[in-house]
Amino acid sequence: MSSSAAVVGCGALGTVVSNLLVRSGVGRVRVVDRDFVEMSNLQRQTLFEESDANEALPKAVAAERRLRATNSDVSVEGIVADLSPRNAVELLSGFDAILDATDNFQTRLLLNDLSLSLQIPWVYAAAVGSYGLTMTILPGKTACLACLLESEEGAVLGAEPTCDTVGVLNAAVGVIASIQAAEAMKLLAKKQESLHGKLLSFDVWTGASQSIRVAPNPRCRACVRREFTYLEGEAQPHITLCGRDSVQIHEQNRRLDLNELGRRLSVSTPEVRNNDFLVRFRVASYEVTVFADGRAIIKGTKDPAVARSLYARYIGA
Repeated sequence: MSSSAAVVGCGALGTVVSNLLVRSGVGRVRVVDRDFVEMSNLQRQTLFEESDANEALPKAVAAERRLRATNSDVSVEGIVADLSPRNAVELLSGFDAILDATDNFQTRLLLNDLSLSLQIPWVYAAAVGSYGLTMTILPGKTACLACLLESEEGAVLGAEPTCDTVGVLNAAVGVIASIQAAEAMKLLAKKQESLHGKLLSFDVWTGASQSIRVAPNPRCRACVRREFTYLEGEAQPHITLCGRDSVQIHEQNRRLDLNELGRRLSVSTPEVRNNDFLVRFRVASYEVTVFADGRAIIKGTKDPAVARSLYARYIGA
């Protein structure tokens, strides 16, 4: 198939849906993810193995290796990056479809703005606990994610359970990712008339399902007024990662020499490990993982102030 798809996020949903796309023979698949593989991921992130966690491979790197070995006829590219307003156009323009496998509404609304701006269809999906949902968005034809989630003032409506509070069942991931992949294949095959056209939800524990047709909001900030506030905004300097007891620090426009950083840290910091993609070390009860683009994930706290203090102390202000 001479078509292309970008998968944003390579956690539970991303591993399943990218695997299905590659096995289906989609011509080009790009996987964008900011994180690395841990043992606790393996219950639900089906592309990865214990060896990936032992090597502390970035998820995008591990996914690219596995997917290339699965189907050598597909062009697979793993990008280690945190999607933000600064890099979204560069990373996602030119693709025929975008698949959401993220874990927060900030990034999903960024995807929504980008999709509408560049006229690229995308498939929203989420899974938490035993429940998941998905909706396909066609710019100019269907309701968008902002129609579904935002009030007229632009605030995101309501509070939802997260993987921090209730976890996620791998069977729920499989169901939602399969529907998401099927929708993407309809888009790539140019069979839009076969799209389900609704917000679908399933609970694999109770067997409950729901299908709702979402009406476009005639005053929608994004698809009607074309105010792309998430695309035109700034990258968040820090974000608490779902289900991880971790904070990501994002230093903009900063590149790090990982070999030099590893050598410097090893003089005074125990348990320093590094590979071609990251440096990891422990400080007291915290585990710090640093990437070449200047990002760091500090595990052991949800307090951005603590995370930024550790970043400044060991990586530099």
